[in-house]
Amino acid sequence: MGVFQVKNLASGKVFIATAKNLPGKINSCKFQLQNGSHPNRELQSDFAQCGESGFVFEILDRLEYKDDPLYNYDDDLKTLEELWLDRLEPYGDKGYHVRKKPAK
Repeated sequence: MGVFQVKNLASGKVFIATAKNLPGKINSCKFQLQNGSHPNRELQSDFAQCGESGFVFEILDRLEYKDDPLYNYDDDLKTLEELWLDRLEPYGDKGYHVRKKPAK
């Protein structure tokens, strides 16, 4: 469980995502990209152009499981994702994310 990135080796652009099951989510992301169905259209376009060998999938951070089987990890994953978005700033030429507008 944690945060991973999909990195374009040619441009250095990254896509950040979280998952409770990292191997499963990475596999799902690869499958979507290979089949042209990833929801991030810019990432999908670059993947189609560069091919799978032009990208790496890397785990950036992991969350440890708690002893409480009822613990909800959603907030922890969201916080971890925000930390990595702040750290890497994957917007514009650096990534595949669109900067969220501040809430009013």
